[in-house]
Amino acid sequence: MIKQQQIEKLSNAIFEDVVSWRRHLHKNPELSFQENETAKFVSSILTKYKIEHKTGIAKTGIVALIKGKSPDKKCIALRADLDALPIQETNLHSFISKNKGVMHACGHDYHTATMLGVGVILNELKDSFEGTIKLIFQPSEEKLPGGAKVMIEEGVLEKPKVDFIIAQHVTPEVNTGKVGIAKGIFMASADEIYLTVKGKGGHAAFPEKLNDPVITAAQILTNLQQVISRKKDPFLPAVLSFGKVIANGATNIVPNEVKIEGTLRAMNEKWRKEAHSSIKTTAENTAKANNCSCEVDIKIGYPCLENNIELSEKTTQFAEEILGKENVFEIEKRMGAEDFAYYSQQIPACFIRTGTGINKATRNGLHTSNFDVDENAFKTSLKLFSWLAIKL
Repeated sequence: MIKQQQIEKLSNAIFEDVVSWRRHLHKNPELSFQENETAKFVSSILTKYKIEHKTGIAKTGIVALIKGKSPDKKCIALRADLDALPIQETNLHSFISKNKGVMHACGHDYHTATMLGVGVILNELKDSFEGTIKLIFQPSEEKLPGGAKVMIEEGVLEKPKVDFIIAQHVTPEVNTGKVGIAKGIFMASADEIYLTVKGKGGHAAFPEKLNDPVITAAQILTNLQQVISRKKDPFLPAVLSFGKVIANGATNIVPNEVKIEGTLRAMNEKWRKEAHSSIKTTAENTAKANNCSCEVDIKIGYPCLENNIELSEKTTQFAEEILGKENVFEIEKRMGAEDFAYYSQQIPACFIRTGTGINKATRNGLHTSNFDVDENAFKTSLKLFSWLAIKL
């Protein structure tokens, strides 16, 4: 039987390597579905430690298998994401991104390095546990349609069939050493909303001659807030926000069209579909009332991420064993989205938030140019995910 002390010892032994792997990944970020060098690096580490793996899944994805005794008994998957973001880094440490305008600003370098370290630990212990552990190194978490969706379509949850899956995300507002686990619906779905309001522009001094798309767009934005405020369940978390409005006229020119872009976030798949219909109807009817028209394009994004309750309870129990009860807490729902949700729609899943904040430098928000993590958090995530994989 594997003991916690073994996990602790192996985690400490691989810690410095994992830090160096993370720094290499951070220095060499690549955008979604372009993670070619990242995949080569991951493959090289897996090869070095003689871990069986297959490359080229969903373009740049990798799947590794660690087979214990009776490998067909059960299969648990661990997932890490590979891609970076189109952000110019402003950090000053020695391993800042060398790729202009590309940065690991969401911790995927941390996720990948953790999984490599966990893979080394589990490979060392494979004669002491039963079943198979599948390591999924996934491309394009940040960009639709999402690498998870593509990998599932290419059979990543089969051969061997995965019984359940777990993953993590760095969380700067949570202290290093602590992890948060939620039960049930945890993160929101995310859809992109594109509206094009068309009317009749012209000289701003003669509004009576126009069908003003600017005023119409303003009314549409206001009316669309009722999609949320008038929803059937007032306690159902949902967000409809618009962050981009382009009316490319001038002080004395009303344009012929206005473009609006935003996002819908929801935590109920049934209501989400109803909201799509409501957005379309509201926008089109508001435009029509102003002698304008509105083209509505809703790009379907990631679904709700649901942590399986039974799996989450077991994960919490085992996390408390290896980290201490005081370092594991139930985290609040988040309106952010994650393509790990696709896995959670297929099989029992649990998504864990790992604390990586310790000081001002590591408290900066995700998707910011000065985002960073406390690398001491690896001491938590290495032993946690190794222990979870074995115990589950």
